[in-house]
Amino acid sequence: MRVPINRRFRGFLPVVVDVETAGFNPERDALLEVAAVLLKQKNDQWVREETFFSHVQPFKGANLEQSALDFTGIDPFHPFRFAVPEAEALESIFAPIWIALKKHRCSRAILVGHNPSFDLSFIKAAAERVGFKRSPFHQFSTFDTATLGGLAYGQTVLARAVQAAGIEWDGSQAHSAIYDAERTAELFCRIINRWDMHIGIQ
Repeated sequence: MRVPINRRFRGFLPVVVDVETAGFNPERDALLEVAAVLLKQKNDQWVREETFFSHVQPFKGANLEQSALDFTGIDPFHPFRFAVPEAEALESIFAPIWIALKKHRCSRAILVGHNPSFDLSFIKAAAERVGFKRSPFHQFSTFDTATLGGLAYGQTVLARAVQAAGIEWDGSQAHSAIYDAERTAELFCRIINRWDMHIGIQ
């Protein structure tokens, strides 16, 4: 029987997050997409459980770097994005995380991402803009699949690490928050399962 979730990572609940943005500055540039993947244990393996996602409306006065939009292919004002304000987007992500924290008796969520300081910085900036007093995420600690991928497979680029782990990668879907978050989650689970089997965590 695997160690319970609330004991595996010192009381933290790993939640995989990816954001797509209109630049690199979380204070100035728009948050455009956010996805969060909850994880669970099934048959003594870490696996994906559920994904939560929102298209996000640029906040008032947000900068939109054309080079960033060209890279992601996002049109922030496309009518079929059905984007929601930042507060609504964050609430749709935070609410199920709070529920999962209570369910698993974890003290705090810890953001898992590929170069996660970027994702966490945009989440924190958006939360501050909309006046959220509390975030489920630890304020600075993260798990980085770029580092873990380098350790486990010798690859730090997400696409290459995912493929090295034996997970399918579709480049045409990359740079979507949902796709990148779910592939990152599968990579994280693959690494944790491999490590736990190797050292015999029960």
